[in-house]
Amino acid sequence: MEEVLLRLKELLFPSIAGVAVLSVDVNIAIVRVDARCTAAGAACPVCGTWSNRVHGSYPRFPADVPSGGRRVVLQLKVRRFNCGNSDCARRTFVEQIPGLTRRHSQRTERLRSILALVGLALAGRAGARIAGVLGVSISRSTVLRLVEALPELEVVAPRAVGVDEYATRKGRHYGTVLIGIETRHPIDLLPDREAPSLAAWLAARPGVEVICRDRAPFFAEGATVGAPQAVQVADRWHLWHNVSEAAERAVAQHRRCLRALVTAAPDPEPAPEKGSSGAPWPTGHRFADRTRARHADVHALLEAGHSRRSVQRQLGMTWRTV
Repeated sequence: MEEVLLRLKELLFPSIAGVAVLSVDVNIAIVRVDARCTAAGAACPVCGTWSNRVHGSYPRFPADVPSGGRRVVLQLKVRRFNCGNSDCARRTFVEQIPGLTRRHSQRTERLRSILALVGLALAGRAGARIAGVLGVSISRSTVLRLVEALPELEVVAPRAVGVDEYATRKGRHYGTVLIGIETRHPIDLLPDREAPSLAAWLAARPGVEVICRDRAPFFAEGATVGAPQAVQVADRWHLWHNVSEAAERAVAQHRRCLRALVTAAPDPEPAPEKGSSGAPWPTGHRFADRTRARHADVHALLEAGHSRRSVQRQLGMTWRTV
């Protein structure tokens, strides 16, 4: 039995130390994992004093990452310790398992991380729907709160900056977003898209060497005033857009040259009809036989020296037919 529990611990908590699995209960909709912390004590979160004096214990039921389409709920027996520091403002505190739980959280750390990534990719409403498909019941507001709780990335002094506009209210109010070209992460947001705002932001960061922007005149003015030492380049989309416009103009200016090079293709010859003989008229039909006979009579009279009018009178045909 101990080997089975150790194996379950390796499967359920492969990178988390200090936790032991006591039992696992599986039914149609939910998986319950009974576990406890194996540490001898814990450090006070306020003063950092180590304590092993147990004040009491109670169960916690944080949700974990789903397994096989089923919800996973941990039943953790957590202990409350007495802080040994008499000067500490907190008399008691609850132990936390690093990498698994945090104070007042109803979800494990790995589930919070997954839901935050879903929120970053899909935002609130769509993220909540996808989480429901994955087996996690969560509201769109909670998804957004998890995203807002993510720690901010450490922003280093940018060397290459991308500048573009964003809409807080489309058609009414726009701001400026600045992106780190090398990190591909947003650096800052400006409340408007005016040249003085961008110039002031760039002037406070003299290490900027490259500015990637579109053809907006206010961005051009702000980049020139705020970072005269920087090289201004077009972004990828506008670069290809400029190339396509230049190609269209070149083709339009030399359209006559293209027409002169195009030769008229000869009309394709009609495919000969399948038949036993090589005659131009089909055989075995009375109309075709009569037409061939008239054709032979006309040419015989013409070769004999008769005029077209004479052939017309003798054969009873119109001059157009002759």
